[in-house]
Amino acid sequence: MRIPPYYRKPSWQRFFAGMGIGGAISWCIFLYIFGVWQEENSKLIQTQQNEIEELKNDIKIWQADYEELNQRNLDKITVQKINIKIINGERYRLDDLSVFQTEEAVRDDIKMVLAKDLETVAKSKELIKKIIENEPVKLNEKRYKLKVREMVIYTTLSIQLELQFDE
Repeated sequence: MRIPPYYRKPSWQRFFAGMGIGGAISWCIFLYIFGVWQEENSKLIQTQQNEIEELKNDIKIWQADYEELNQRNLDKITVQKINIKIINGERYRLDDLSVFQTEEAVRDDIKMVLAKDLETVAKSKELIKKIIENEPVKLNEKRYKLKVREMVIYTTLSIQLELQFDE
């Protein structure tokens, strides 16, 4: 078996040369078009990635602000702390420990208002007053009654109490 001698005929030589040159030119055109498309797509992808990063950062900022505002609003609308102060302990010559223990006992009695919303605590203001005033306190072998002088209801429930002899 022998390969026909096409290399001697000029028409076949031109055909094969044209195929080679056409293939090379089409390969160059393909590489150019593919390169341009890749470059455009790379730019588009980079632009979109930058946009996505900026939007993610914006979302994080908004979410952080939203959570902070929610937390501040929750802190503002619930009772967070109870302050009890007996204002006339010196008048009856009571030691600081007895006064402190009495304040703590009252705080324990009304600790159910912690973490309650301000509206509920404001509605139950009279109940809180009665809880404090109806329980006699025994200090230094004497019985005292507590009288609510001032009650401020906000995120901190502040109550000023006055001691009186229980009759």
